[in-house]
Amino acid sequence: MYPWLVFIHSVSAMASIGPFFILIPLLRKLQSSEGEVLEAYLASFTFAVRLSKHSGHVLVASGLLLMWLGGWPWSTPWIFGTFVVLFASLFFMARAFSPTIRRLRQPDQDRSALLRKLSRALYLYLAVLFLMLWLMIMKPALW
Repeated sequence: MYPWLVFIHSVSAMASIGPFFILIPLLRKLQSSEGEVLEAYLASFTFAVRLSKHSGHVLVASGLLLMWLGGWPWSTPWIFGTFVVLFASLFFMARAFSPTIRRLRQPDQDRSALLRKLSRALYLYLAVLFLMLWLMIMKPALW
């Protein structure tokens, strides 16, 4: 069962990070699109964020099962560090994407400023995801 959990954990990590790479070229298209095309791009953005969020649920659940079955204690530096970054990223993700996307759907908004904010959030969140991925793969002895 443990190897299957590792597989599920790995696939859910890919599904949590992967959709954000699709959004990078989409940011440029959001700048000049209007009407139904804009709405389609925003719907794609929303879908990618939701997919990442729900994949993250599987990622955390499988990680907790792997900890339990593998006998990893909470005090293990890379596990503790990953959970600290994870909880910080939850607050960030809740405020970074959905409110900005909602504002982009409203008329008479400064689209350039909102897209800069969305772009900054996207790259920052990718950095946070890669930090968690690094902690899980490299398993550094932080203390």
